[in-house]
Amino acid sequence: MGRADQRNTDETVLVVGLGLFGSATCRALLDMGVPFVAVTEDAALATRYSDEFPHVIQMDPSDREALEQIGIEQIPKAVVGLSKVELSIMTVLALSELGVREIWARAATREHGAILERIGAHHVVYSEASTGRRVAHAVSGFMIDYFEFEDGFAIARTRAPKLTWHKTLRESMVRTHNQITVVGVKRPRQDFIYAVPETVIEPGDELIVSGRVNHVDAFCRLR
Repeated sequence: MGRADQRNTDETVLVVGLGLFGSATCRALLDMGVPFVAVTEDAALATRYSDEFPHVIQMDPSDREALEQIGIEQIPKAVVGLSKVELSIMTVLALSELGVREIWARAATREHGAILERIGAHHVVYSEASTGRRVAHAVSGFMIDYFEFEDGFAIARTRAPKLTWHKTLRESMVRTHNQITVVGVKRPRQDFIYAVPETVIEPGDELIVSGRVNHVDAFCRLR
């Protein structure tokens, strides 16, 4: 079994499985500069991706001892993209019992997904590469939700950064300075509203923003 040679932090994400879903998640995390450890039981996939991803480990992802050896107690988030139903269930169960705070898991069927939720998965998803990128953006902590179109355009849900607080959208000029458009605003315990230039943003608001992928990503990283 290989070992990750990086120092895990509160931002580190464990990605389990390097199929289409898992590898797409890893590429997106790599693009965003989010640290991650990729784990696969498949020796061929471990070899294949060892040059592309900085930390790839071949191991049984459901093995609690092996997970402890890679420092799972320091990794708060995990994405499980395994195609083998039994292995994915055993892996989610192990991660849950070892205290991973946020587990995203790919399910093959609705029944599979229901089982994953019952044993500790916090988020269950059902598609492949596009969802892999969506999960990567969400699990990074910069966004609450994310959707990317093929032409490089994206929509994201994110927490309002300080530069927008107590100002109207006209005053903060995010469209001019940040090259994104605020489409909607969600205030705690209130419904979403469509944003207009006169909309005042308050601390704790969530924003729906749209624009080019790089501009949306940069805006959502603001705090």
